[in-house]
Amino acid sequence: MTEETDWDEVRELSRDVHENGIPLELTDETRALLLRTAQQVAISEQDAKDALHGLPTATTLLREIRQRIRDGSNRLGKAEDRVEELQEKGDLDGAQQVIRDVLAVEIVPFYREQAKILLDELTGLSEVLATGRINPDLHDRQQLAVLAQRIQQGHPLEITDDLRALVRQTAPTAAITEAETEEALKSPEGAEALMGMILSRFRKAQSRFLRSMYRMTSLRDSGDVEGARQQMRDVLAVEIVPQYRRMAEEQLRGLDSPSPES
Repeated sequence: MTEETDWDEVRELSRDVHENGIPLELTDETRALLLRTAQQVAISEQDAKDALHGLPTATTLLREIRQRIRDGSNRLGKAEDRVEELQEKGDLDGAQQVIRDVLAVEIVPFYREQAKILLDELTGLSEVLATGRINPDLHDRQQLAVLAQRIQQGHPLEITDDLRALVRQTAPTAAITEAETEEALKSPEGAEALMGMILSRFRKAQSRFLRSMYRMTSLRDSGDVEGARQQMRDVLAVEIVPQYRRMAEEQLRGLDSPSPES
């Protein structure tokens, strides 16, 4: 079984025991689950086995496993939100420090691995910022943002083959035609303007979609399904970025589908 399915079972079991007051039953299946998940959250096999000798200690073990999962998830989620904010401001050093702070206290291997992956990505983006060299293993649009930041710092943009490939790959995702892209790539000034257009279109699309999602959810929850639909129709009336058009279309299809209760 995977950690994801194991942890779902732990959450459900913990809810039954600690919130609903259902006594813990130490069946073979429950023992195996607790022994397995204890090690997944950095509790030693011996400590887990010792705890499973009695119901009170097994109940405490369940609580500790659930707490470590919850704390790790909350910690990493908050860190990711903060990293995104700092990246938007161009503060990659600060973003890296946020993840280092997570790694300084996190003990659950799964969350440590996720944090290390993010730190590696941020380190790679810092190298792009310092050198201007494209890294094929990093997210395309994040590299564009870093290159735009590098230009703002006074570094000239070099139109290399790697840069051309990066721009050609990302331009269609912002609804920019091949002809527009090739024309822009004829000069550094044109390439800079095109990069700015790509980033701007995504920022505006994200902001537009999130605002509409908030209003859509409020209207849907208040019973105004038609008003909720109109929010997504309004997005589709102006949105040109394919990713956000698809997201709006998916939301609209969901609103048009009959509810399970009907």
